[in-house]
Amino acid sequence: MSSLAVDVSPLAQDVRLTDDELVVLLIDGRTISVPLAWFPRLLHATAGQRLHLEILGDGEGTRWPEINEDISVAGLLRGIRAPARIDRRA
Repeated sequence: MSSLAVDVSPLAQDVRLTDDELVVLLIDGRTISVPLAWFPRLLHATAGQRLHLEILGDGEGTRWPEINEDISVAGLLRGIRAPARIDRRA
C-alpha cells in the first residue's frame, strides 16, 4: 500500500483578532489560533489599526499596513513568532 503526498499550500480565508488571539480560518477548514503576545505590534496596536488588515495574494498571509506587520500562514503553521526586539538604548 502506498500513500500519495499531496502538496497543499495553506491559504487564509478569514482572519480575526480577539483581545488575546490571532485566529486564521484556512480554506481547507482548519483554524489556526495563536496568542497575540507572539506579535507585539498587533498586541499593542489600537483597535482601528487591528481592523485595517489585508489578506495577501490568494491567502498566503496577512498584512497590517499601519503597523508594518506581515504574517504568513506557513509561518503560523510552523509556530514562528515575531522576532524579539533588541533594545539598542544602553
